[in-house]
Amino acid sequence: MNQEANRCLLCKKARCTAACPVHTDVPRHMQQYRDGNYDDAAKMLFENNPFSAITCQVCDWHKLCLGHCILNARKVPIRWYEIENELSTSYLEKVHLKPGISNGRRVAIVGGGPAGITAAIKLCEAGYDITIFDSNEKLGGVLRYGIPQFRLDKKYVDQYERICSEMGIKFKGNTFVGKDITVASLRQDFDAVFIATGAILPRKLDIPGEDNPKVIYALDYLKDPTSFDLGKKVIVVGGGNVTMDASRTANRNGHDTWVYYRKTFENMPANSIEVEEAKAEGVHCQVFEVPVEVKDDSLVMRNCENVVSDDGKVHTRMIEGTDHEVAYDSLIIAISSNIDHSVFGDDMPQCDDKGRITVDDHNQTSLPGLFVAGDFLLGPQTVVEAVESAKKAAAGIDNYLSGRN
Repeated sequence: MNQEANRCLLCKKARCTAACPVHTDVPRHMQQYRDGNYDDAAKMLFENNPFSAITCQVCDWHKLCLGHCILNARKVPIRWYEIENELSTSYLEKVHLKPGISNGRRVAIVGGGPAGITAAIKLCEAGYDITIFDSNEKLGGVLRYGIPQFRLDKKYVDQYERICSEMGIKFKGNTFVGKDITVASLRQDFDAVFIATGAILPRKLDIPGEDNPKVIYALDYLKDPTSFDLGKKVIVVGGGNVTMDASRTANRNGHDTWVYYRKTFENMPANSIEVEEAKAEGVHCQVFEVPVEVKDDSLVMRNCENVVSDDGKVHTRMIEGTDHEVAYDSLIIAISSNIDHSVFGDDMPQCDDKGRITVDDHNQTSLPGLFVAGDFLLGPQTVVEAVESAKKAAAGIDNYLSGRN
């Protein structure tokens, strides 16, 4: 990759850095790489983003660093993500972190995904005693139980289990906060509580027949695909990354898989690379169609179209009189997910008029010492955005317990 690194212009005001949610200083790391200081570059990457070895693999580079490179004007953008992959994946296997000098304070982290692990590492390095609670058996969250193996080798997720264990971070799996233990009790037993359980409630279509046993939600399917008997033809409804992950998984397991989306390919929020890979692998895609009713063996679809309103905005609307039935054996719904506020029980923090948790500039809720981050705060977002949110909350917890705010 030296030739690729040498093409970088080392911009003083790098657009790639500005576009990155964790603000990776690409020119600085690129210079270190050029100078052969690979370990230093990798160390800086990890310190800024503990999940650099993961995000360089699952990020949508076309929308972030690659898409904002100034050399796009010549259609030859720098493939920084490949260099980051080279540096970070090798470094992850050999990094060994130590906890900071104990300050006697204890922090409970609810959720063992990228946000929870990021906060755990940062706070442990600052001297806090950390315990992670998670409903799953193992650490990793969406990285282990959501993103398929063909997109992310779980050997990288295993490294975070090792790192946390070596640092003395405690993990309590198969523990449902809100059921097995309450947020109120955690707030009594710990000096601060950080919640980052993600957006784990599948969003429903809210159409007749959705309670049909052939209807499956993508988050459930991706957690354990082998436990589902999908039959021959599978329809996946949605247009995001989870849609692509579910459809590619079903297709790779031998099912005739069809994706239906109500807008165009250009409107799909999914990583454009994954969309193209799904199609190349044999996943069929139908756009401008939306389900309106689920029947026993068929799905009633309605055609859609784009219309331009008076203010110039493009909207998608259903076309009446275009209903038609499409046969299926299983229907996977992957239209989004919601946040499960039941984790709070009776200890519910303040929310806005749309039901979203309100936080201050440090991600602290209206309840002192209770912080939130990641998808649990932002809604379904990317891994790198979860990391940045967790870094902000971890700094907020440190300030709060140190009396600096």
